[in-house]
Amino acid sequence: MPITVSRDKWILYKHTCSYDMIKAVALDVKNSCKTDVSDLERHRMQERLAALDLYRTRNPQERPLDSINHRINTLEFWMFGYEDKSGGEKKFIFSPLGNLFLKYISDDQKLRKIFIAMLFAMQFQHPANGTSREFQLYPFRLIFQLLTDERLNGRLYNYEEELILPFVKEVTPETYEQIVSEILSIRDLSNAELANKFKSDEHTYVNTAYEWEYYTQSLLNQVGIINKVEGEVICKLYHPTKSNSKSLPTGRKASRGYVTICSDGIPFIKKMLAEYSCFAKPVRLQDPERLSLDCIKEVYNFYPQLLLQEIGESDDLSKLLELPKLIEKYSNNPENETAYLFEDVLTEGFNMFYNIEAIKRGGAAHTDIECLYITKKKKFAVESKSTANKLLGINAGRLREQREEIGGEYTIVITSRYVPATKRDIKDSPIVIILANTFAEYLYNHIFHDVRNLDYADFDNIIVNNLGKDISSLVSDLTLERFAANS
Repeated sequence: MPITVSRDKWILYKHTCSYDMIKAVALDVKNSCKTDVSDLERHRMQERLAALDLYRTRNPQERPLDSINHRINTLEFWMFGYEDKSGGEKKFIFSPLGNLFLKYISDDQKLRKIFIAMLFAMQFQHPANGTSREFQLYPFRLIFQLLTDERLNGRLYNYEEELILPFVKEVTPETYEQIVSEILSIRDLSNAELANKFKSDEHTYVNTAYEWEYYTQSLLNQVGIINKVEGEVICKLYHPTKSNSKSLPTGRKASRGYVTICSDGIPFIKKMLAEYSCFAKPVRLQDPERLSLDCIKEVYNFYPQLLLQEIGESDDLSKLLELPKLIEKYSNNPENETAYLFEDVLTEGFNMFYNIEAIKRGGAAHTDIECLYITKKKKFAVESKSTANKLLGINAGRLREQREEIGGEYTIVITSRYVPATKRDIKDSPIVIILANTFAEYLYNHIFHDVRNLDYADFDNIIVNNLGKDISSLVSDLTLERFAANS
């Protein structure tokens, strides 16, 4: 039986430290796969990467997908995007930062800052990583905070990251001070004393050393975010072996090397820390009131205005990209204060269709938003249902009256979440439900890809063929198809 590691810790991805590989895979997924990451496309990706001398298989006859799967997972780990399904096929959805990275793929200076923003977005628990749910923090925000702490002289030694940081489960002002104190306390230890610490739980620490020294710091050094300074070896650590294995155990070095932030990145990182604190609470992936996919979308939709200003991204685009974020934000209405704001942004959202004219009406006797589908000369109503909790029900009779007032053919109800019984309220009626984050994601992808002739026809077709239903999954499929077509 293998000796297993039972101690929970951060899991840093260790299947590649090649920055060139990551960029090549991201470009391939975007341009060659057209976001299709099915098994068939993964085999084709193998061939394309092999032609670039970026992939070699140990078993050319069987062509296992393990390595390619790791390459896709690497993109997910570093916040380039996430996987979803459309029509049963796997699709890769690039995050706003992932799209921005590809836009500036030839500009190393801007890429560094975009990658820094990706690190600020990364959280534990991570959607594409096996780190235990007990860990609730932003790991790289913590690392950057420590690297800018004057008490630590702007550096983190490898043994500090390997012995201390991977076991931090949350970051508060109190726990942060404890971390600093612990770091300072081990800086005076001898190699022998540090080796004793490493050997006290060798099968755990060999992984922390391997993940940090062999992979993470090497990648961040290639990106140009940190300086990597070599140091003397403290000791050698060994991975556990299976009881029936005839191979010698694999050894890894733990060293006194250290890292610092590259000088040209310090001002931007300090600005980011001032706005996006290491003490912030990450998105709960097991939120009992939200679908898992909704939580995942929120994690990957991190898109700081500060970054856009820093790299000179178009103000017009950044303002437009605020709209989908506001739609999702106001739909939740945590303090029952954003209902009218939700109506405003939804009106703006529907006016993005070139053949829709939308006006906000509101009031007890009126629909929230009256829309004219210009191409087909027909009207429809939009009902905005912002709610701090789940929407408990829909008054189909009232929506009918509001629809009749404007001569509308159907009503679209947009809300953040609802109880399952709500769907019974709209059965056999000209009403559909769309989740706010689904509508926001649809708009985001079209805004980012500068699709200005946003046609309502596909939306209308989905609605008229699925009255009385939640059409969110169909709209998500439409997003995937359209996004791939415009990659």
